[in-house]
Amino acid sequence: MKNHVLRPLFAVIGIIVLVLAARIFYVPKDFGVHERGYMYGWYRKANIEDWKKVQVKYQGAEYCKDCHDKNYGAIKKSPHQNIQCENCHGPAGTAEGIVHFDSDKLPKLTVDKSRQQCLRCHYPLPYPSSGRSKIKGIDPDKHNPDIECSMCHNPHHPNLEGMR
Repeated sequence: MKNHVLRPLFAVIGIIVLVLAARIFYVPKDFGVHERGYMYGWYRKANIEDWKKVQVKYQGAEYCKDCHDKNYGAIKKSPHQNIQCENCHGPAGTAEGIVHFDSDKLPKLTVDKSRQQCLRCHYPLPYPSSGRSKIKGIDPDKHNPDIECSMCHNPHHPNLEGMR
C-alpha cells in the first residue's frame, strides 16, 4: 500500500487505541449493564441507593381510576386510550412524595389546555414510518387558529367531534 493510505489508517488506529486507553482511567469500574442485561441500560452500581431515594412524581392512569372513573372509562374507550392522564393534567405527585389524594396537602393538578398541548400529537406528520402519521392531524394555521382546542373538542370524548 502507498503511504497516503497507510498514514491516515495508522492515525485512526492510534486515535482509537488512545480513546480505549483513556476509557480505562475515566470510566468507573462499576459502570455497565450488570446482571439484568440491558433491562435498565447502562448505570453505575454505586448509584443504586441514590436512585432508590428519588421520588416518582407520575403515578400512571391506574392511580386516577378510583376517583375519576367516569373520565377514566371514557378515555379507555377512545382513541386517547394509550395516553396517560398526567400527560395533560400534570403529575399527580410531587418530588417530596405528596400525592394528589392527600387531603390536607392536595396538589392542584394543572390542565394544559393550550393548542401546543394538542399539537404535540395532532400536528400532521407525513412520515409513513412513524406511528404518528396514523394520528389525525390538523393545520393549526387554518383550523380555528385563535382558540384552544378544548373549546370545541372534549379530550375525554374525542370521537364526539365538535361536541363539548
